Amino acid sequence: MIKKITKGLTPPGNWRVPVILILGIFTGLGAYSVYLSKAWSYLSEDPKTCVNCHIMAPQYATWNHGSHREVANCNDCHVPHDNIFNKYYFKAKDGLNHATLFTMRAERQVIFIGKEGKEVVKENCIRCHTNLFEQSKLISQTKGNYQVHNTDRKCWECHREIPHGRVSSLSSVPNAKVPVPESPVPEWLKELVKK
Repeated sequence: MIKKITKGLTPPGNWRVPVILILGIFTGLGAYSVYLSKAWSYLSEDPKTCVNCHIMAPQYATWNHGSHREVANCNDCHVPHDNIFNKYYFKAKDGLNHATLFTMRAERQVIFIGKEGKEVVKENCIRCHTNLFEQSKLISQTKGNYQVHNTDRKCWECHREIPHGRVSSLSSVPNAKVPVPESPVPEWLKELVKK
């Protein structure tokens, strides 16, 4: 059975070398693309990963100067936490979407969160701030508002400045220092270009 399958996939004798070369080239290009994009870093929880794309610098800077920096990273708000499979599925789907946009140079210069992302962020706001609706001192101030606005409004419609403040550009956080991703260009190539 296995011999039949492999025999059907094996190219004729005079095609073997070119097919092996072409597969080797594509495998090498694929591995180099993974290296250049730092694909493994997207499995982490490090917010510096998000600034691998230059367009995310204002979001990183405003988060880094905000109150959520001490208790939450990007994934805490922007990725579902209902189960591990949904979390990594969402990260992979969102990451492939972003990678495609950046590769095709189709990214917007001003970022707006999409519909699915808005729902995830809203659920995470509620997940982290449930205690606001359970503490007796706060119930009189929040319970009614929360119940009235839970279905038709997003948290940031009232809490506009949280957690990113006013994000329009890096000018919204003057003196912000954003980590710059390391250059993927090898030193020997940089030296060669200088000559």
